[in-house]
Amino acid sequence: MKALLLISWSLLLASHDASATEAQLQAGKKLIDTHCISCHASSYGGDGSGIYTRDYRKVRSFNGLKAQVTNCNTMLNLKWFDDEEQQVVQYLNHTYYHF
Repeated sequence: MKALLLISWSLLLASHDASATEAQLQAGKKLIDTHCISCHASSYGGDGSGIYTRDYRKVRSFNGLKAQVTNCNTMLNLKWFDDEEQQVVQYLNHTYYHF
């Protein structure tokens, strides 16, 4: 099972932004708006989106972005499925990071 997940994620990473459809991007945005922005706004200020572009941000690579989304999902017990994590990663990368 772990091998299958690893292969699936490898394939998703290989085509991470090129295959992001508008529907996937909007699904990622909805998840962020629902589960992330309030925490980011309370810890960083403003509307929370500045956390992604600050000079001392933690995320410096696509793999780092994926790891951070997975970490938030786990630590906050959001219970997102892999495809939902991927939608969030795709949205954040498309909107802020451009890896």
